[in-house]
Amino acid sequence: MVLESGSSNSGKRSNAGHKKGLSSSQQREQAKKHNPRGRFSPQDGRLLSSEPRNSDRKNRSQTVASSGANGSRITGETLPTPTRKQSKQRQHPQRQNKLIVYALRLLILGIGISAIAGTVLSALDPTTRITSEEIPITAMEVMPQLQARETVAHAAPLQPTQEITALKTLMQQLATSNAKLFPGMFFIDPETGAYLDWNGDTTFAAASTIKFPILVAFFQDVDAGKIRLDEKLTLKKELVGGGAGGFQYKPLGSQFTALETATQMIIVSDNTATNLLIERLGGIAALNQRFRNWGLTVTELRNLLPDLEGTNTTSPKELAQLMVAVQKGDLISVKSHDRLLNIMRRTHTATLLPKGLGPGATIAHKTGDIGSMVGDVGLVDLPSGKRYIAVAMVKRPHNNAQAKELIRQVSRAAYQEFSK
Repeated sequence: MVLESGSSNSGKRSNAGHKKGLSSSQQREQAKKHNPRGRFSPQDGRLLSSEPRNSDRKNRSQTVASSGANGSRITGETLPTPTRKQSKQRQHPQRQNKLIVYALRLLILGIGISAIAGTVLSALDPTTRITSEEIPITAMEVMPQLQARETVAHAAPLQPTQEITALKTLMQQLATSNAKLFPGMFFIDPETGAYLDWNGDTTFAAASTIKFPILVAFFQDVDAGKIRLDEKLTLKKELVGGGAGGFQYKPLGSQFTALETATQMIIVSDNTATNLLIERLGGIAALNQRFRNWGLTVTELRNLLPDLEGTNTTSPKELAQLMVAVQKGDLISVKSHDRLLNIMRRTHTATLLPKGLGPGATIAHKTGDIGSMVGDVGLVDLPSGKRYIAVAMVKRPHNNAQAKELIRQVSRAAYQEFSK
């Protein structure tokens, strides 16, 4: 047990009271003054126990009572009081942490002051100022560079690597069995270079396939900021063309947005819409110069649409070359590339190349059909993620239906080869 401290001192004070001749009640009152929380005997006022003093509590809190497992007597062991050196050692890490925090705050403050000072100094320095008068000069210097970049942009030459012998054999058989027809084919995988070239360099009447290069020129001017997609084009009498499309039936003076006009030119092959774009793009001569800049030599406009006589010309290989350039981003921006292919995927006529494709394949294409020629140019996306360029054109006796069937047969065989 832990002994109660302070009882012996109380006893001494009580005995001292008896020596002085105090009565028991006086002795009890005297003892209570010294030990206000103590317990006293009712007979003689002797102090039985007292409340420990603060110093006693402190000493007792440093005593550890321990007892053995065999029920031995409890003993006390006094813990050592921490020294001043140990207290300082505990406080030292806290001081270090505070110093690090203060240092970081000063560093951040210094960086902020430096940034503000640099901004103020640069604003005050006349050599770093840009006046409003200098801005137009800078723009004028940049514009010729942009225009020069536009005029030198061209369709990169095709890079065929290995001819697909199975397709070449098929073409030989079809040409022999259809002696009245003159087919021109160019198919190529732009990644591997595998290809079919059958009369690909031969010049054909373009018919409505000429609308594909016109569409590329349109989006090139959109990228250059020369045309806005929402600007209005006005229908004029000299631009009305017969044949396909509904613009020809609209009142003169009707207005259409540039994007709507380009869309109708492709999806329903509207000839009047095509003529509106030809005029807006600068006319026939300007477009032909654009085609030359792209590296096309036989693709040429000679008349507005419809060109039933077939004076506008192109070749299977040049149309394929242009399609490869579009899908690689050589001529138009990514945004315009996406818009162009989206329009061409909505082409209504699906009786030629699309008929040879299997399930899951998609095609962005433009057809052409006049009495002496039928053709189709497209970009085919396979379910596997592969893609290939397909151009099929056939010269024929007037409106000979076998020409369309020949295109479908070649398209079917090409799909099977490129799907491998």
